[in-house]
Amino acid sequence: MKSVNKKNSYTKITAKIMSITLIVTLTFAYLYGEYLKSESIKKLSKSDAKQTSQLVFESLYSAMEKGWNKEELENIVHRLNKVNKDLKISVYRSEVVVKDYDDIPRDKEVRESDISVQTALKNNEVLNILDNENIDYYYPIIAKENCLKCHVSAKVDDVLGVINILYPVVDLKVSLNEMINFFIYFFIIFTVILFLILFIEFDKYLLKPIKNFVKNINGISQSNDITKRIDLIDDVEEISSMQEVFNKMLDSIEFQFFNDHLTKLPNRRRLIEILEKRENKVLMIINIDKFQELNDLYGHNEGDNILMELAEFLKTQLVDNAILFKLHSDEYGLLFSNNDEIEYFEKYIQVLISSIAKEKFDVDNGKSNIFLNCTAGIAHGSTLLLTNSDIALKQAKKRKVNYLVYNQSMQVEHQYEQNLQWARKIKDAIKEDRIVSLFQPIVDCKTEKIMKYESLIRMVDENGEYISPMYFLDLAKKNKLYHELTKIVIKKTFDAFFHSTHKVSLNLSVDDILNPEIVELLKEKLIETNIGSRIVFEIIESEGIENFENVMEFIVDIKKFGCQISIDDFGTGYSNFEYLMKLKVDYIKIDASMIKNIDTNNESEMITETIVDFAKKFGIKTIAEFVYSKSVFEKVNALGVDYAQGYYFGKPEPLKKK
Repeated sequence: MKSVNKKNSYTKITAKIMSITLIVTLTFAYLYGEYLKSESIKKLSKSDAKQTSQLVFESLYSAMEKGWNKEELENIVHRLNKVNKDLKISVYRSEVVVKDYDDIPRDKEVRESDISVQTALKNNEVLNILDNENIDYYYPIIAKENCLKCHVSAKVDDVLGVINILYPVVDLKVSLNEMINFFIYFFIIFTVILFLILFIEFDKYLLKPIKNFVKNINGISQSNDITKRIDLIDDVEEISSMQEVFNKMLDSIEFQFFNDHLTKLPNRRRLIEILEKRENKVLMIINIDKFQELNDLYGHNEGDNILMELAEFLKTQLVDNAILFKLHSDEYGLLFSNNDEIEYFEKYIQVLISSIAKEKFDVDNGKSNIFLNCTAGIAHGSTLLLTNSDIALKQAKKRKVNYLVYNQSMQVEHQYEQNLQWARKIKDAIKEDRIVSLFQPIVDCKTEKIMKYESLIRMVDENGEYISPMYFLDLAKKNKLYHELTKIVIKKTFDAFFHSTHKVSLNLSVDDILNPEIVELLKEKLIETNIGSRIVFEIIESEGIENFENVMEFIVDIKKFGCQISIDDFGTGYSNFEYLMKLKVDYIKIDASMIKNIDTNNESEMITETIVDFAKKFGIKTIAEFVYSKSVFEKVNALGVDYAQGYYFGKPEPLKKK
C-alpha cells in the first residue's frame, strides 16, 4: 500500500514565504531599531544635555556678573534641580577658579575621585550611558576673554569648571531624516528578501516542476506513443493535479484511439499493435451477413443497437486466452493465444456461428426480433494474420460457406482478384482523365530557392484523393498499361511547363527509352515546345541497363535538344561510377535510403560524402531526395550536395499558374 504524502500547495508555499519574509524583516527592524535607539541616545541625548549644560552655565554666568557669592550660586543650582525631579545638576570648580576663590570641599573630593570629572577638566566632554535608561553628562566650562575679568588667574581656553547633568532617557527625540531612511531601508530589504525567497521557492516548487512537466509532455509527443504516462511525482498539489489530469486525458485519448466508440471493445488499431509483436496466435474475423440490408430496413440507430447486442453476446462466448475486438463496420475479431490444433478452432467457430444464428436480437425498441447469420475467416501463425484472415473471410463469402481457414492458395486467388480490380481502376482513370502530374520543388542548397521541379504521376480516385504510384504502377506494368501512363505524364508535363521559367525532371525507365512510341512522342514535344533546355530526364531503371548501347544512343540524341540527364536512386542497383562516366550524366539523385537517416547514420554520411566528392571531380551536380527535416537538410548541405528535394521544402502539388 502506498504511503500518502502530505502535499504542498501554492497557497501554503506563498503563506510560508510571506511568514519567513515577515519574520526576517521584523527581526531586522527590531535589531536596527535597537541600533538606532543606541545611536540616538549617544547623539541626541548628548546634544540635549549639552544645550541644558550651556543654559545652566549662562544662568550661573549672569548671576556671577551681578556679584553673587557661592551660596547664591548653589541656590540657583538647587532651584534648577527642583524644575524636574528626575534631573540632577551638579557644578564643580576647577583648580584655576580655586586660586581666585575659596575651594569647596565637595568639589575637591570629586576632582580627586571622579574620573569623568577629571576627564572633563581636561577639556573633554564625557557622556556615560547607564543601562540605556539614564545618561550622565559632563560639560567642561571653557574660559573666554570676558571671563578673565573675574578669574584673573585664568587664561583663555582654561577649564573653569564642570557641569554634570544626570537624567533619564524619556521621550527621546529622533531625527526625521533617520526615521525616513530607516523606513526606506526597511522597505528595500523587505523587498529584496521577499524577491529572493519567492525566486528560490518558486523556482523549486513552480518553475522546475513545470519545466519537468513540459519536458515529459514533449517526450511523449515526440515519441508519438500515447501509451506513455507522466510518472513524475511532485509534492506540489497543483503540479500533481496537472499531472493527474494530463494522464487522465491521455487515458481518454488512448481509450478512444484503441477502442471502438460504439461497443467500447478494442479496435483494429489495438489488434494491429498486438499482432506487430509477431507471436504465434490464431485470429478469427467474424462478419455479419447482409448487415447493410438490416441498416437500410431498420435504420442506422437500430443497426448500432444490433452491433452492441452482438458484442455483448460474443463476450459471453469467450474462452480463456481470447480477446474480442470490434473491427470496422460489421466485423469482429477474436484473437487466441493458445496453441491448440486448428481443428479445435474450427469446432469453436462452428459452435459460435450456430449459437449466433439461434440468438434473438431485439429491434424496434424490443417490439420485434431478428436472427443473424455470420461468416468467419481464420488464420494462424505469427505474421500477416489480419491480411490472411481477411482473405479467408472473403473466400468464405464467395464460396457461401460459414468459415474458411486460410491457406496459401487463397493468396494467389486474392492477388489475381486485386490485379483485376486495379486493372479496371487504371483503365477507368485513363478513360476519365484521372491520371495527373504533380510537381515537387527541387531547391538550391545554398540559396534555398526553387531551381526546378520533378514531375510525379498520381491517380485521382472517385473521391478526388491522390493515389500514390506505389499502389498501381507495378500492376500497370503487369497489365501492359504502363507506357500509356508514361505518355500521359509526358504530355501533361510539357503542357504545364511550356510557359514556365523553371526546369522540370521527367522520370523515364529503360523500358520507356527502348519504346519507339515514347521516344517519338518526346521528340515531337521537344520540337513543338522548344523547351529542351529546361527538361531533365531521370533514368529510374534499378535492375541494370542490359541495352547500354541503346540507352547511350538515346542520351546522345536527346541532348541535341538541349536536354540534360539525371540518374535516379543513385546508390542502388546499376547506379555505379562506371555507368556515370560512360553515360555522361548531368545530375546524380542520391537515393532516399542514403538520405533519410543521414543526420544520425555515419555510414550513410560517408557513402553520400564519397558520391558527392566523385561527382564534383567530374562536374556532375548532386541532388538529395527525401529531405524531410531541417537536420537532414543541414547535413546534406554541409556535405556539399548541390540541390535538395523533399517534404521539408514542399510536397508534390499541381503547378501554380503565374
